[in-house]
Amino acid sequence: MRRLLRAALAAGVLVTAGVTAFATAGPASADAQICEQYGSTTIGGRYVVMNNRWGTSAQQCIDVTGTGFAITSQQGTGNTSGAPVSYPAVYLGCHYTNCSPGTNLPIRVSDISSATSSITYRYVSGATYDAAYDIWLDPSPKKDGVNQQEIMIWFNRQGSIQPIGSIVGNATIGGRTWQVWQGSNGSNAVVSYVAPAPIESWTFSVLDFIRDTQNRGAITNSWYLTSIQAGFEPWIGGAGLAVTDFSASVNSGGGTTTPPTTTPPTTTPPTGGTSACRVTYATNTWNNGYTANVTVANTGSTALNGWTLAFTLPSGQSITSSWNAALTGSSGAVTARNISWNGAIAPGGSASFGFQATHTGNAAAPSAFTLNGAACTKA
Repeated sequence: MRRLLRAALAAGVLVTAGVTAFATAGPASADAQICEQYGSTTIGGRYVVMNNRWGTSAQQCIDVTGTGFAITSQQGTGNTSGAPVSYPAVYLGCHYTNCSPGTNLPIRVSDISSATSSITYRYVSGATYDAAYDIWLDPSPKKDGVNQQEIMIWFNRQGSIQPIGSIVGNATIGGRTWQVWQGSNGSNAVVSYVAPAPIESWTFSVLDFIRDTQNRGAITNSWYLTSIQAGFEPWIGGAGLAVTDFSASVNSGGGTTTPPTTTPPTTTPPTGGTSACRVTYATNTWNNGYTANVTVANTGSTALNGWTLAFTLPSGQSITSSWNAALTGSSGAVTARNISWNGAIAPGGSASFGFQATHTGNAAAPSAFTLNGAACTKA
């Protein structure tokens, strides 16, 4: 797990670096071939198609059609324990100053009344890749640079590759069940929804995935949707992979959805000097960082309707991102509060959250935890 986690993080960092280097490489028209490293064109008067061969010097070419693109040559070879070699994709919105024609993005989440998309993929055998649908959000109406939140929908994956972070549960969205991963690549937070079996074609609500991410406390209604895109991340091979049809539409007129509450009601702390909670703290460490998974168990006889867990990080540790809880403080004294969907813990039940942090040689666990003001035992 340690090696795979670090590989996934490295993949995310390199993908971001590749997109940072993105540039338009001369004019092109639909039904054209693009072999330039960062070549791009527009299709349908609405979308941008990019080659984005950021992770290899070997050739990659795509044939652009009026509704998508196909990879015709992909000569690069990536290490399956590392990063993919490219991310050819088609998108709506703005990415590193290159905006699709006439787009209304960025748009504030609270102003979105609907966001829908239709996608059809063509897959091949014998290659290592993921078919990734990306949704990008940021607290500001950003048209350039790294967005703070990435949502990845994995329509398919082939080979020994995995999303960034760790599994945090399952979700039912659009009538389908998804395995949910959450973590950070060092530049932005990532929530990934992984299909249990390949999906070749689907018409769905992009807004449903945004709302689920919002309910996990990752974003708020005041954030902005900046772009949505569909493509492939190949590691080995990939010729023949194609997005044969892509369409997307984002409409304004929202504002009826109340954002999740991140400051929950408090409960009366346990009394009598007897601990009514137990904390399990598990870490996955590497040379200068780690991820922590924290499980809060209610060992008392009264249900918790809102919880606040306080602890102190040892010197040299600093939190860079978190999931499934609202954290106050990044070093020293830290407070974690439940988000809207995990505030109730029945007797005998538990809730979990996690975070990623850096360290300067000491990745030890906090020495003590208090829940709603009362000391907890450590598992």
